[in-house]
Amino acid sequence: MKWHHVQDNWNAFYEAILDRWPETSETDLDEIDGDQRAFIAYIARVTEQDPAEARDEIREWLAGEIPSDVVMDPAHDNHSIALSSKYVGDGEDEYADDARFGDDDDEGDDFDNRD
Repeated sequence: MKWHHVQDNWNAFYEAILDRWPETSETDLDEIDGDQRAFIAYIARVTEQDPAEARDEIREWLAGEIPSDVVMDPAHDNHSIALSSKYVGDGEDEYADDARFGDDDDEGDDFDNRD
């Protein structure tokens, strides 16, 4: 992942940051607000490392996967839907609503409206 993923979704990364660096606190992360330089300096301070070592540690962390909290953010829905198209049969539109799952307001397609 790239830093802009972290910066754009800063709050969603809190859990991943707290897991990786248990010395951190949400209050301090609120103040950093996605600023990369401030985050490097903060990690260096709380882990008692040189800033270069903290930068390398953060770089290693960034090489990992994007946390599921971020991936599940509604802002990423269209991208996730597009990726799911490989599992959708030929001729079916991956963006179309599926009435079987309650996405369609058409009464004729609702399973609960059977008499």
